[in-house]
Amino acid sequence: MSENGKGNGRDAQLASRELRQRLMRLSPKQRVDALLEAPDARAVVRSLPPEDLYVTIQEVGLADATELVQLASPGQFRAFVDLGGWQRDKVDPHAVLIWLRAARGGFDDTEEFLRKLHAVDLEVLELLLREFSEVHDLEENPDVNPAGVTMETPEGRYLIEIKVDGVEMSAMRSLLTDLIAENPFEAVRLFEAVRWEIPSEMEETAYQFRRGRLLDLGFPTLEDAVALFSRVDLPPSPTAKGVTPPGVALTATGGHVDYLEAAFRGLTMLERENAEDELRDVANAALVADLADPGDLDATRRTGEMVRDYLSLGLEHLTGSDPGRATDALRDTPLRRVFQVGFSLTLQLKFRADRLVKLPGAMLEGVLMVLPEEAAAIDALRRKRPRRALRVEGAEPVPFRSLREVASSEALLARAEAQVALLRGVLGGSAEAARTAVARFGVPLETLGVERLFAAVVAMAVLEGRADARPVPLGRTVELGQRLFEGTPDAPRLRASAAERALAGLEGAVPPEARDELRRLVGLTLNRLLDELGAPWLQEGRLDPVASAVLPMESNPVP
Repeated sequence: MSENGKGNGRDAQLASRELRQRLMRLSPKQRVDALLEAPDARAVVRSLPPEDLYVTIQEVGLADATELVQLASPGQFRAFVDLGGWQRDKVDPHAVLIWLRAARGGFDDTEEFLRKLHAVDLEVLELLLREFSEVHDLEENPDVNPAGVTMETPEGRYLIEIKVDGVEMSAMRSLLTDLIAENPFEAVRLFEAVRWEIPSEMEETAYQFRRGRLLDLGFPTLEDAVALFSRVDLPPSPTAKGVTPPGVALTATGGHVDYLEAAFRGLTMLERENAEDELRDVANAALVADLADPGDLDATRRTGEMVRDYLSLGLEHLTGSDPGRATDALRDTPLRRVFQVGFSLTLQLKFRADRLVKLPGAMLEGVLMVLPEEAAAIDALRRKRPRRALRVEGAEPVPFRSLREVASSEALLARAEAQVALLRGVLGGSAEAARTAVARFGVPLETLGVERLFAAVVAMAVLEGRADARPVPLGRTVELGQRLFEGTPDAPRLRASAAERALAGLEGAVPPEARDELRRLVGLTLNRLLDELGAPWLQEGRLDPVASAVLPMESNPVP
C-alpha cells in the first residue's frame, strides 16, 4: 500500500509537471484557451502553480483572462494579489481593486468571490476601503452630507462615502454590499477598523504576511538574494582536448554558443526537473537582489535573460569552452555556483576598472583621461552589474555572454590604463602640470574632450618635435599642413615623417609600458586629421578655422 501510495504520488507530480511544461510551451492565448477548454477546467486551473497562472494572465492581459481568475482557488487568488497588487513594499489599492473586479463573476458566484476576498489579508482590504471610501459615524455627526455616492449600513450607524468614479465606484459599491449582506456585524467591525487603525501599521503587517508567502513561492529574503552576487574564487578552466580555442572558433562562426542549453540537452528527465527548479530559484533570487517586484513581468524577463547569460558564461569557463562538457559540469556544480562563477568573471573586470579610476592622473577636472571608446567601456564595467559597452553611439550597455567578450573588455582596460599613463606624461607628469596645460585651451576639459586634447598634443609634436599641450597657433597652421599632408585633393596622404616626428617628440614623455598604445593613438589621430583636413588643405593650401571641430586652434576656442 505504501509502495503504491508513493508511486501514485510520484505519478501525480510527474503528470502535473508535464502538464505545466506543455502549457508553458504554448503562446499565452493558446494557453488560456487550452485551460478553459479542458474537461474539468476548474480542477486543471487549480492544479497549476499560482506563479505560472499569474504569468499567463499578465501575458494575455487581465481583461482577457478574467475566467481564469474566477476559476482559480482562493489561495491562488491571494498569490495574484501578492504578485500584482503591490509596488515593492507598498500596497497598490487600484491594482488590488482591479484583481477583485476580475474575480467578481456573475451574481450567482458571490460565495466564491467572497472566499477569494477573505483569502486576501484583512489589512489589505482595510487599506483598500480607506483609500476609496470614507466612513462617517452618524452618531457623532448626524448632519453629515457628502457630495459623492454614499451607502448607509442597515443599522443606521454608518454612512459610507465612495470616493472614486466609474467602474471603480461600481466595484466598491458591490464590494461593500457583499460584505454587509454576508455578515452585517463583521462589516461594522471592519468599518471601525478602517476609521481608527493606523495605515502604516496595517501596511507593515500586510507586507510581513506577503513576504512570508513569497518565501513559500521561492522568492528569498533580500539578504539571502544579495548573496547570489558574491564573488567566488574562479576554478581553473580545463583545456579541451581536440577543441579549437574559443576565440578562434567563435570568431570563425560569428555565432554565440548557449552553454546552458547545451548542458540541459544531455540531462535525464529527473536531472532536468531538478535543474529547472534550481534555475527558477536562481532567477527568483536575482530578481529580489535587483529590488524588482516579483510581479513585474518586464523585470522578470530582463532578469531571466541576465541569469541565462551569467550561467552560460560560467559554464563556458568551467568547460574550457567545450560545449560537450557542459552537461557534466552542470552535474558537478550547482547552478547557483555556476552563476557566481559567471558573475565573478565580470566582477573582476569591474574591480580592475575601479582601480583604474583611482590611478594617479586618471581623473582631471572630473573627466576620466581616456579616449571615448575606453571611457564608455569603463563606465559600463563600473555598474553594480558590470556590462559591456557597444560601439554604437547612444546604445545601452549589454550583459556579457561569452569569454570572448570578457577578453575584449580586458583588452580595452589594458588600453585605458596605458592611456592614463601616456596622457599624464605628455601633459607634464603631474596633476598641477596637467591642469596648467588644459587651462591653455580656455575651456573646461569636459567641453574640450580628451580626444581633441590629444589631437592638439600630436599636432604640436609634429610642429615642434616635443610634448607641448596647447592649441595650434594660428600662425603655424600652414606649416602644420605642410608637415602632415601630401598627394592631391582626390588622393590625400600622410607624410611618413609626420608620425616619425610625433613619436620622436612624445615617446620620451611616456612610460615604456604605454608606448605601444602611444603609437596606436598617434596613428589613429593622424589618420583622423587626414580624413577631416587632408583634402581641404591640399585643395586650398590652408586649414580653415572650422578645423577646430577636430583640432583646437588658438584663434577659434570651443564656445
